[in-house]
Amino acid sequence: MTASARPIDVAVGILMKPNGDVLLGQRPAGKPYAGYWEFPGGKVDPGETILDALKREFMEELGIEVLSAEEWCGVEHVYEHAHVRLHFFISREWRGEPQSLEGQAFAWQGEVSVEPLLPATIPLLQWIRQAVECRGSRPHR
Repeated sequence: MTASARPIDVAVGILMKPNGDVLLGQRPAGKPYAGYWEFPGGKVDPGETILDALKREFMEELGIEVLSAEEWCGVEHVYEHAHVRLHFFISREWRGEPQSLEGQAFAWQGEVSVEPLLPATIPLLQWIRQAVECRGSRPHR
């Protein structure tokens, strides 16, 4: 299968604890790249804002309410099955504890030890680590 020319918009959320740990989910059986680990999220529906899609996906997949999220970066990636435009948000505020509502495994990770990682996820983990290190090295006021 080849990727379509027009990218599919996908809202992706990085839940981040105060210590820098992030939540990764494992793609369930029956989906492309089943078993690979990624940040949770999903396709943006027609007429939906990216932030609204993120909030909807987190409620559907994990049963949590995202209270705030900051837009972080965007990445385009061409997989065999799809050309995606990933819109990443970082959320440090949510209500509820993540639950596996779609049968997927998930894990809080500091030093990431799960594999395999979805290819578009790998550079993001490196960027996050650098951002957390920089944030942690700032002088306190």
